[in-house]
Amino acid sequence: MQYGAMNFPVSPLLAEIETFAQMGFDYLELTMDPPMAHYSTLSRDLSVIKRSLQDNELGLLCHLPTFVLTADLTETIRHSSVDEMLHSLRVAANLGARKVVLHPSMVFGMGPFVKYTVKDYFFEFLAKMVTAAQHLEIEICLENMMPRNILGVEPADFEEIFARHPTLKMTLDTGHANIDASAGYRLLEMVERFGDRIGHLHISDNLGKKDQHLAVGQGTVDFSTLISRLVELGYDATITLEIFDQDRRLLTESRDKIQRLVETAKQLRKTG
Repeated sequence: MQYGAMNFPVSPLLAEIETFAQMGFDYLELTMDPPMAHYSTLSRDLSVIKRSLQDNELGLLCHLPTFVLTADLTETIRHSSVDEMLHSLRVAANLGARKVVLHPSMVFGMGPFVKYTVKDYFFEFLAKMVTAAQHLEIEICLENMMPRNILGVEPADFEEIFARHPTLKMTLDTGHANIDASAGYRLLEMVERFGDRIGHLHISDNLGKKDQHLAVGQGTVDFSTLISRLVELGYDATITLEIFDQDRRLLTESRDKIQRLVETAKQLRKTG
């Protein structure tokens, strides 16, 4: 497994790179959001960022912009958001990223009242991203979202998405899957149904009501069962600790807990 952490896009990026390298992470998951990590800023500082990553022996994975409206009912807003995403994807490629995380389109305003229209816009956007990513030789890992997002939440949503786009992978977000899901059914169902499509993990905990980004063990996510099943399925790729706390020791503590679960699961497989 490779373990990474996310930058806080309000903080200077070069300082974040040095911090995560000193904490022993394998890679940075670069959240491409303003004010410090908008694609225009990253593009301007491209050579400096690449040199810093190389000097700190830190790999790179990019998280495309979060706060855009790629399925908005207002045409100008929707088109501008899609352009933001395509520009960001190209800059991610220029930075050397070979894997990016993409959110399904968020649904705002009157969108919930015309879900089929919004869904059509989402699939139009997704098709553009998939085509662009194939040209740039980048793997897109589409993230499962929390229920309020409406799109890309339930396993049935991903059945349709993956049927349309066989090259897409999934970013399995443990926090999102745990919200309003009794006994963790949504998270485990995602693993059982799409184990071969999982290309990336976001690890955080919560109490099942909102996306709290708690440290591992502070909420109700069943990480032991999750990691055991992923190891059984042969998952051995990237894991980002998406723990948002001022005390960044919780990042390394959570990473170490997940590492121990991985090693335990591997050992049980050998002896079992």
